[in-house]
Amino acid sequence: MPEVAVSRRVLLATLAAWSSGIGQVSAQAGRRLHVVATTAMIGDLVAAIAAERAALHVMMGPGVDPHLYRATRADLERLLRADLVLANGLGLEGRLAETFARVARAGRSVLAVAETLPEQDLIAVADAPGAFDPHVWMDPGLWGKAAEAVAAALIRLDPDGEEPFRRNLETFRADLAALDFYAAAAVATIPADTRVLITAHDAFAYFGRRYGLAVEGIQGLSTETEAGLRRIGDLVELVVARRIPAVFAESSVPDRNLRALIEGAAARGHRVVLGGTLFSDSMGEPGSYEGTYLGMLDHNVTTIVRALGGTAPERGFAGRLAVPR
Repeated sequence: MPEVAVSRRVLLATLAAWSSGIGQVSAQAGRRLHVVATTAMIGDLVAAIAAERAALHVMMGPGVDPHLYRATRADLERLLRADLVLANGLGLEGRLAETFARVARAGRSVLAVAETLPEQDLIAVADAPGAFDPHVWMDPGLWGKAAEAVAAALIRLDPDGEEPFRRNLETFRADLAALDFYAAAAVATIPADTRVLITAHDAFAYFGRRYGLAVEGIQGLSTETEAGLRRIGDLVELVVARRIPAVFAESSVPDRNLRALIEGAAARGHRVVLGGTLFSDSMGEPGSYEGTYLGMLDHNVTTIVRALGGTAPERGFAGRLAVPR
């Protein structure tokens, strides 16, 4: 996985040079910070913490796969004008390494949010020494730590905003804690024998670790990895043996491999259904509840629990989820 190493090196090198430009933005009274976030999950952190003090642009919209995303000319122009560029890092944006390098050479501030987390909190990639699973937002505890790093970056660039930034951060973390409590309680209602989450690609390891679910992805950590017939066959065996009632699609990944798995289980005499579509590498539509981090996580938890035989309200933790038609 060479993309992981290149991306991490580029982003960390940018951080080392960052301090020379800090303070220049806040000196311009009344000017909002111009922030570019690669993913909607990171953009949600900025919106929650900075509110009206930042002008935010999110590069990747609903249904966009960050593993495959290539920067457009408009993206590059925005990145080169930004006061702060926030990426996930850990190889998630594997095809943007050279773009980040160009932005760094231009003297822009780039922060790899996931790479600010303690290494002991990360899940190592078994077949890639020194590489880690980039899907850290699936654990709200880790995402709360990532929010601290984003707040610190905003404060460095806009010291006058420290008080509202910290206040907004605490509000966001309190909301995270409440949803985390709901998620743990809801997942615990799933029968032990069916507490297995099977998805299109391996994006839910942090979620599974947080809430005690076994997690299996048909594809690997990156959607560039091809799923072989043997992998699908192995999962058919698992589904049949454990009598798993449902598997899950993802909004940013085609579901053809899941359909093959469902057909394979049916051929073995076991009916498994598509339990719903989860948000993995992107969120819902902007302006919707599912288009926020809290709404995305609420949707995922509620969908998984209900499809695997647990108990959760149809409209989720906050009563705001859209009801499938």
